[in-house]
Amino acid sequence: MSVLTATPAPQATENVVDRLRRMITANPSVLPTIASVVIFVGMVIFGEVAYGRILQFSTVSNLLINNAHLIVLAVALTFVILTGGIDLSVGSIIAVSSVAGVMLSNAGWNAFAVIVAMIGIGVLFGIVSGVLIRYFNVQPFIATLAMMFLGRGLASLLSTKPERLGEDSPIRWIGTQLKILDGPKVNDLVITPAVLVAVIVVAAAFFVLHRTRTGRTVYAIGGSESSALLMGLPVHRTKVLVYVISGGLAGLAAVLYTARLGTAQNITGIGWELDAIAAAVIGGTVLTGAYGYVLGSVIGALVLGLMNVLITRDGGIPPEMTTIITGGILLVFVLLQRAVTRKRE
Repeated sequence: MSVLTATPAPQATENVVDRLRRMITANPSVLPTIASVVIFVGMVIFGEVAYGRILQFSTVSNLLINNAHLIVLAVALTFVILTGGIDLSVGSIIAVSSVAGVMLSNAGWNAFAVIVAMIGIGVLFGIVSGVLIRYFNVQPFIATLAMMFLGRGLASLLSTKPERLGEDSPIRWIGTQLKILDGPKVNDLVITPAVLVAVIVVAAAFFVLHRTRTGRTVYAIGGSESSALLMGLPVHRTKVLVYVISGGLAGLAAVLYTARLGTAQNITGIGWELDAIAAAVIGGTVLTGAYGYVLGSVIGALVLGLMNVLITRDGGIPPEMTTIITGGILLVFVLLQRAVTRKRE
């Protein structure tokens, strides 16, 4: 009897493996996303074994709170990269939006109006980028590079010293920690409204990309813009829209980051566009467009965030290794994507 009852477990495992193999065979583009999940799980296991206290509420809370803005940026870049484009301006948008927002708040503006203004600045940058790309046939790299320099220059023009948000500003509430579960000692499950905003952004992006005509058009443009035009899809409008979405989400990320730290500088956001691109690529979004998943980009952002946690826990690894490790992981995923696209072809 005992032998008979022990046999179903391997069969169940085999069925899961077979199902996963069939899914990858039918849709090879999911392979990089699955790989990012495997890497994330592997990092969690390694961190728990090597340093301990990784699988606990406080670590999860800090991971989400500290990377809420990066998750929003990764979603923004997912939209753009799926069309075969790129957006290098999001880091500068965060700088100019945060500095302008803090200055407006300290000048007595209503908190809601300040938030709208910060997001509006990002939308404005996105409109300019989209128009340059759509109507003037400027390459996305050049158009967004120009906007990157413009945004950084405007941020420096507004202020070259740190601007501090008033202690009584309602905007700070977005970064206020809310206890969900009371754990032992300091091991509490804590979130902030910023984390909830990031979750809503991810859910909305997933719905748009996978349940609407706009999402289908985004994927179609990345696959073949000429074919999308022949299909009668609103290609030109959607190309502008993805940069508007990217700029608007960058402005929203500025709100989340500023609310958490309470300060803004003209140097804020330097290199964050590269972090967002890395998160999207690690999450399985192919740089040539057409293939990728917004949930994969979220995993990519969490991989980068967890890597910083592990390096900090180790204590013996210099901070400079973060960029080296990120570059190595990114290179692996680019090669994996290349293999996937070749198999597709």
